Parts: sequence; structure tokens; C-alpha cells
Amino acid sequence: MDFSRISLRVLTVALIALVFSGALAGSYKAQSDNLVMTISIEGTITAGTANQVTRGIETAHNRNAEALLILMDTPGGLVDATLNIVQSILNSPVPVVVYVYPQGAIAASAGTFILVSSNVAAMSPGTTIGAAMPVTISPGEGGSTAADDKTINFLAGHIKSIARDRERPADIAEKFVTENLTLDSAEALDVGIVDFISGTLPGLLEDIDGFETVAGGENIVLQTAGAEIENIEMSLIDRITSLISDPQVSFLLILLGIYGLIIGFGAPETFFPEVLGAISLVLGLYGLGTFEVNVFAALLIILGIVLFVAEAFTPTFGVLAIGGIISMVLGIMFLPVEPLMPVEWISRFRFFGIGIGIASAGVMVVILRGIIKLKRSKVVMGNEEFNAQSALVVKELNPVGMIKVKGEIWQAVSKSGEKIPEGSEVVISGREGMKILVERIDDKTEIEEGD
Repeated sequence: MDFSRISLRVLTVALIALVFSGALAGSYKAQSDNLVMTISIEGTITAGTANQVTRGIETAHNRNAEALLILMDTPGGLVDATLNIVQSILNSPVPVVVYVYPQGAIAASAGTFILVSSNVAAMSPGTTIGAAMPVTISPGEGGSTAADDKTINFLAGHIKSIARDRERPADIAEKFVTENLTLDSAEALDVGIVDFISGTLPGLLEDIDGFETVAGGENIVLQTAGAEIENIEMSLIDRITSLISDPQVSFLLILLGIYGLIIGFGAPETFFPEVLGAISLVLGLYGLGTFEVNVFAALLIILGIVLFVAEAFTPTFGVLAIGGIISMVLGIMFLPVEPLMPVEWISRFRFFGIGIGIASAGVMVVILRGIIKLKRSKVVMGNEEFNAQSALVVKELNPVGMIKVKGEIWQAVSKSGEKIPEGSEVVISGREGMKILVERIDDKTEIEEGD
């Protein structure tokens, strides 16, 4: 047997296997590097949305993804959250692609700022961007009006700066804020606000393949054709933050906290209202800190609560309560100062303020009156505690036996000394120590049992 020839064959097979496995490893590595991670922004932009974007960028960077792709459909949102998202995108070490998706979606107000700040801006056919003029709550019929010049000028200058940094037309970007300019996908592509129009997500990855951009101070050529797509779900913390940073939810939590503390302090040793109230109040105050508020409106709300308390302790036939209702309604209506929230949201918030203000005023007055009535009521104790109460004989009185009154079993004595059989109804006439004096009820008409 020619061992040298066999050894040569084994060596050849081993070399071929090694080369083949290396090729497979290289192919697998290339495939794992060709990764695009996605997150979705839907509805109002809140502090939870900002946390989600920041976490998405970090995850995409740690996974060596080609890009982070943001699928966006939003009518607007909170200013601080929007500016935090823009800052995260501008400083992202990985390219960020913002895609207004699906067809019929919008990127209005705050969404426009986010789109302009992206490395690659894309839209689906039939989508719209713009209408980013800052607004404020107005007592008029429309419910909103343009914000003050200072706010408009600041946001207009900021979006111009962002557009210049991303080499997009700064004059068009400025008009989104100063003139409430709105563009459909075709118009946005024509003026250079967006880079691509794509109908599908895989189609977009094909379109942006080879696109050159700068991220983290480095020139990057995107390699996204056929890339693996992995979605980053919103974490539980982000969902909770998003929920409580909604101005409506924050205010409801604050009211719930106030009610809980009032009930708890008025009825000590209950514990549950105080604990629930404290937790709600902390969450509400945290949420309140995530958006801009009108200090004067907050003072009106506090004044309304003070007037409710005063009405409960010093009844004025509703005069203070009416003042408290008016104060709280006005305070709620003008509480949030969020110029990038959608106009529709502001209109809804007005009705929300009226409804919650009136309802909370009624609840507050009922709660406080109930607590004060409870505190002022006399506690009946001692030998006269059960006087005139009916009871049921559960063990024959001869003349001593047992009765049931108010759900409790007591030793009883027949006052007249006569025998009273089990199951009879008796009326309590007095008490001597731990024994109750009772008399037979001769009249069998309806008498309410004490238990």
C-alpha cells in the first residue's frame, strides 16, 4: 500500500475543506455585516420616542449595522423630545435613514425636523411633509394660533442650520416654519428636501445602495442592497415614558395623586389611597417635566384646588367651588406650551381640559365633604352603643343566652327574666359590662335585623 499517495490525498482533501470553510465564513461574515436595523415612530413624538431613537442608534452601532432606518408617520410632538432626536441623529456614528412610510403617512411639524436632520431622507408615494409653524393654545374658536415671533424665529433658524449641515435647501426648510409650507413626496424630491421616493422598504434599500454620506466624522458608502432587516421593538421603559410624557396622561396622574393623598390623609390607616396617590403624583410630575408648561396656568390649577378645599371646609353655597372650577379649567386648557404639537391635538386638549376640570371639581368637592362629614360625626360607643337595635337569639335566653347583633355574637340577658327561645327577635334596651339587656319583641311586624 502506497501510504505516501494516501497521505497526499488526505492532505489535498483537508486543504480543499479548509479553503471552502474559509469561503463560507467570509460569506457569512459579509452577510452579517450587511444589516439594516429599523425602528418605527408612529403618532405623537414624546420623551419615550427620543429614548427609543437613542437606543436604536446605540444598538445599530454595536451591531455594526449599515444604517438605522426610521419608519415615520407622525403629526408632530414635544419640542424637547424632537430636539433630542435631532441631536442624536446629527451625532450618530451610524447613518440614519428616515423614511416617511407607508403610503398616506405624514411627517408634519416635529416630524419635518427629524426628516431634515437625517443622513438619507426618503418618502413613500402619497406622503406629505411640512406644516411646522409653531402654534400655541388660543381661547378663540380655532383653539390655536401662531406662536410668538421669538419661538418662530428660533425654530426657523434651527431648521435652517440643520438643512445646511445636511446639504439640503435651507430656504425651503425655513418656509416649513415661517410659512407653514407643505410638500408632497414629488415636490420634496424636486426641491432637494428628500433624496429618494420608494414605494417599498426592500425597494428603498436597493435605491440607497451606494449612497455616500458622513456619519461619526467618517465618509461612508451604504451597502444596503439585499441587506438583512432587523426591527428594534420599543422597550417597556420607553413605552411607559412615552405614555406618561403625554400632557393629558401626566395631568390625569397628577389629579389622581392629589385625590389619593387627600383621601388618605382624611381617612388615616387606609394606606392604599396614600400609596397610589404618591406613585401617581411622582409619575405625573415626571411626565410634566418632559414638556413645556405655562407657569401661570399651573398656578391657576393650584388655586382651583385651594378653592375646592376652602369650599369643603367653609361651605359658601358653591361660590368658592365655582371659582375653583373656572380656575382649574383655564389652567388645564393653557397648561402645555408645545409649539410643535399638531393643531388637532390642541383642539382636543381644550375639550379635555373643560371635561376634566368640571369632573375633577365635582369629585374633589364630594370627596372633601365626605371626609369632613366623617370627621365631624360622633362615634357611638359605651353602654348605649346598641340601644334600640334589633337582634336575633342564637342560643336560648334562660335568662342568659347568646344573641347576634351587627354581625357579632354577644352574651345577653332577658331583662324580664322570662325564657326567650332560639330564633326569636329581640330588641336591645341596654348594656351592663359585656352583657346586653334585651326584651322580647311581641309585635311581629318588619323589624330590620342588626346584622
